[in-house]
Amino acid sequence: MKTIFKKIIAFLLTAMVMTGCSKGFLDRPPMSQISADNFYQTSNDLRLATAALYAGSQWADWNYTCYLPVGDVLSGNMAVGYWGDAVQLNTFTVTGLNGIMISNWKGMYSVIAHCNVTINAIAQKAPASIPDKDKNAAIAEARFIRGFAYYNLAVLWGAVPVIEDNSKLIISPLINRVKTEDVYKFAIKDLTFAAENLPTADAAGRVTTWSAQGMLSKVYLTAAGLNQAGGTRDQAYLDSARKYAGNVCKNSGLALVANYADLFKTQFNDNPESLFALQWAPGGGWLEGNMLQIYSPGGTEISANGSAGWFAISPTVDMYQLYTTSDSVRRKATFMINGDYYSELNAAGGGYKYTGNCGLKKHIIGTNKDNNAPTMNLTSSAEHNALLRLADVYLIYAEAILGNNGSTADGDALLYFNKVRSRAGIDPTTKIDIDTLINERRIELAGEGQYWIDLVRLSYYNPAKAISKLNGEKRVTFTLSNGVLTPAAPYGVITPASIQSFTFPLPSSEVTANPKLSEPPVSYY
Repeated sequence: MKTIFKKIIAFLLTAMVMTGCSKGFLDRPPMSQISADNFYQTSNDLRLATAALYAGSQWADWNYTCYLPVGDVLSGNMAVGYWGDAVQLNTFTVTGLNGIMISNWKGMYSVIAHCNVTINAIAQKAPASIPDKDKNAAIAEARFIRGFAYYNLAVLWGAVPVIEDNSKLIISPLINRVKTEDVYKFAIKDLTFAAENLPTADAAGRVTTWSAQGMLSKVYLTAAGLNQAGGTRDQAYLDSARKYAGNVCKNSGLALVANYADLFKTQFNDNPESLFALQWAPGGGWLEGNMLQIYSPGGTEISANGSAGWFAISPTVDMYQLYTTSDSVRRKATFMINGDYYSELNAAGGGYKYTGNCGLKKHIIGTNKDNNAPTMNLTSSAEHNALLRLADVYLIYAEAILGNNGSTADGDALLYFNKVRSRAGIDPTTKIDIDTLINERRIELAGEGQYWIDLVRLSYYNPAKAISKLNGEKRVTFTLSNGVLTPAAPYGVITPASIQSFTFPLPSSEVTANPKLSEPPVSYY
């Protein structure tokens, strides 16, 4: 049974969760010195164990193969040529053989397996001499990351298996899917535990209670629309989203980074706005580190070790035309167009002027010298890319306040919505509705894998609007000449979106190996 579950079983039998991550707080002893019996003996051991969950091979394939293709290509923000699986995403023709979606499934379940091993090892091996507070904080880190992974699985596939103890798969590897609402409930339970047991502050890069509460608000906001196709969302879930997001906004003491472009420079890794980021180290091999610079549109002068990016990814006409003239700060920090100058790229050579047509800027951080990272290579960027930012939570708070209303001029909603706009140099607004919120999120978080999640959230309670947004997109790239935009030919025949477009077929290999996945989902609670 060559499935992710079989690979996880093999992993459980041969290794503890000490995979390669970044330096600093992620340092830990070599694998040869670690076993279940000699580790988890001190509070510091627990810190080392949970540190291994923030990056490494269990995240690397997902980060490279899925993060942008699913969040931004699938949603119509960007397009990729010469990659058949990505073309399937852009044209709504995804099958159970799609390699990107298979990597997504495997990646999230690998992350979950690492979290499960860590949680259960702490519960079973940590001695009574370790304070309960330290044990619970360590378990809370793992449960935060596990909750994040289950949330992503629910968004893409709905009903999926829920696994808390991977060792049970050795005895019974065939398992059922769990109803979508219960997958969200499971994620909520994990994140609630994390919110209650994580500290208010920790070493830079580690999650805190504010990370967990921000993520909780996001899950509640998404789940509020589930099974609510009549156009209204569950008010109790909206209230919970508002509660947790509002607590982060008002009580965390955190604030937006002053310069939007700084968010994506390595000297600002793990800044206060970053609520959850992957902790990559430079110097890793293929599918071991942060490989996002492979998407660089430039040459060797802005890539590590003289290796030019080779996977062209570009904004679509639809995405590019969302930027107004006044929204140049976010556009330039997200996408390069011909003539743009970046002083931080090729700094030793006097900066970099982009002479191509249009390409990705976010996650393109430049050379080894630009980042003071001599071991960095094309497959191991030093950027700690954030998967949850404070600006995201600000916009979640505004949407939770909007709730089931057609529009709102609520003071809190406008305050935090306009904080995001003001940072980008955009005039404040006096009223918001769901369309202005979705557009603001799309621009603010472009290139961060978020827009597909927003569309799925909308599809739960207003499928007609979500479908119309997809079908109304200009999902092609373009050329610019003297300010004139000319759309390119489509990468494939674009199938009109339907409600089925928002839930993906399970990986064919998984269904073949585990026929129970084809059965109706069961209740977990």
